[in-house]
Amino acid sequence: MSITKNSMKNLTEGLCRDHFSSTEVQCLVRHFHLLLREPTTPGGSQVGLDCGQFKWFLFKVFGMTDDTIMHEVFRTFDKDTDGIVSVREWIEGLSVCLRGSLDEKIKYCFHVYDLDSDEYISKEEMFHMLKNSLNREPEDDPEDGVRDLVEIATKMMDRDHDGRLSYADFEETVKEENLLLEAFGTCLPDIEKIEAFERQVFVD
Repeated sequence: MSITKNSMKNLTEGLCRDHFSSTEVQCLVRHFHLLLREPTTPGGSQVGLDCGQFKWFLFKVFGMTDDTIMHEVFRTFDKDTDGIVSVREWIEGLSVCLRGSLDEKIKYCFHVYDLDSDEYISKEEMFHMLKNSLNREPEDDPEDGVRDLVEIATKMMDRDHDGRLSYADFEETVKEENLLLEAFGTCLPDIEKIEAFERQVFVD
């Protein structure tokens, strides 16, 4: 997406003031256009990162490798479900991933793990994510072990005992034990990846 000075001004005034300065927003916009391989000059049509481009970014920059999780991160960034991540969605998503509060990250992770967007994380969804995220030899059959992990996670996190995780279940558990934030797969960059990305992007 090419961007005018007016558009840049609107973005820097309207986006993520609690997390990014106006200069940082401008740096993120420029980096977005580098990913698109388009210049930040007037004219052009509205475009964004498609799923393939976005997954490439998650792999190269944040070291993510689980295809299921990367797809769900894309879905979580793509708030208007138009199949691309716009510059606004890019900055809003990164504001949570890079500098979000615990509450913001809990909402983000829950959305990633809620594969069918029905406001619950089912045992089937847990199984699918955990099975994909486990490192294993090709000849191994991890299904029994994964099902055991699903039962352990459900017992630990299902506060209302209905056999699935609501947002309230997930939030309460994570606030008691922060390490469970990414219980079903890595969907946030670690601190080293965040620092490296910010050093690269937030330059004078």
